[in-house]
Order: sequence, then structure tokens, then C-alpha cells
Amino acid sequence: MRRSIRIVTWSALTIVIGALFTLISANLMVQQNVKAIKTDIRTVEPSTVAIVLGAKVYPDASLSAMLADRVDTGIDLYESGKVKKLLMSGDHGRKGYDEVNAMRARAVERGVPENDIFTDHAGFSTYESMVRAKKVFKVTDAIIVSQDFHLPRALFVARDAGLKAQGVAADRRPYLTGRASRLREYAANVKALWETAVNAEPTYLGPTIPIIGDGRASRG
Repeated sequence: MRRSIRIVTWSALTIVIGALFTLISANLMVQQNVKAIKTDIRTVEPSTVAIVLGAKVYPDASLSAMLADRVDTGIDLYESGKVKKLLMSGDHGRKGYDEVNAMRARAVERGVPENDIFTDHAGFSTYESMVRAKKVFKVTDAIIVSQDFHLPRALFVARDAGLKAQGVAADRRPYLTGRASRLREYAANVKALWETAVNAEPTYLGPTIPIIGDGRASRG
């Protein structure tokens, strides 16, 4: 009986130590990308495209605070000449929920020509957004737009996918979910490490839509 308890105890301890090691290692690897994050768009090197990552939209198609700030930062990059194209990448995988067309509409309202706005309707995760940017939209260099807590992971995945990537933080205000979002990143970083390690395939790929072309070809 004592021997069985001892074995169970050591097994549990081994699992806990392994999990902690994985958690710490993944987060250390991801955080190495912090230096590539900018807070002032004037300090960013010009790039082909700004990849604006999706976030929550409401039933009336209005953007959450985080997403509105991401889209507006992407538009600022475009208007300042730092990028030639915008790639709105988010979740449009179910009826009645559409991040990317809500993002596109905001950019159009601010005067961005529709031919310069690309929409990735199958950007269901950060990993899928980056892999699809490379494989579907043929992106080679990009400025990734998100909040600062999210950008290290986005840059880690982007670079693993073969993109020359910089990050611009879109933090324009305090967010109600800011602390919870930061805590979730610890686990998300482990998932990102696994996805890159196994070279996971996105849910969808499909035909190529080169980013140097007309963004209207990506409408859906």
C-alpha cells in the first residue's frame, strides 16, 4: 500500500514538474520577441502589409474596444505610408458571427480603398492567421497589430511561419478584460509552442490570394 502511494505521489510530482517546465520554457521562448514590439508607429520599418488580428464583435456588428483599437492602429499605419495593404484576419466561421467584415467596414468608413483591404475569414487563431498569411496570401513581411500582451506570441508564430515580422501595440485605453487576457496568454504560449513544433495545419487553406493584388478578391 505504501509503495503504491509512493509511486502515485512521484508520478504526480513528475507530471507537475514537467508541466511547470513546459509552461516556463514556452513563455521564455515567446517573450524573446518583446524587442520587436513598437508603441509608436513612426519607429516602425515600412512593410508590405499590416496584419490586424481579430477579436470580439457584438451582435450588432460593433467592434469591442480591443478590436476597434487594433483596426484603428492598422488604418494609421496605412495612412502614414508604413504599409500598402491591410489584412483583416479573424473568425467568420459560423453564421451570425463575422469579425472580418466588421473590421473591413470600419476601415472603409475611414477612407481606406477597398482594393487595399484583404479579409481572412478563417483566421480562427493566432497560429492559423499567421500560417494562412504565408500560405494563402503569400505574405513575406508584415507589421502585426494587436495589444501588447498578445504580440509576443503573434510574433513568435509569425516568424516560425517564415514571415519577417514587426509588432505594433494597439493599446489605446485600459481594457476591462486586460488582466484576464494576460493570464490566458501563459497557457496560449504553450499551445503556440506545440503548434509550431508539430507544424499544425490550419482548419482551412484554399486558393492563394496574393497580398500584392486586389483585396476585393478575398471578400466573402
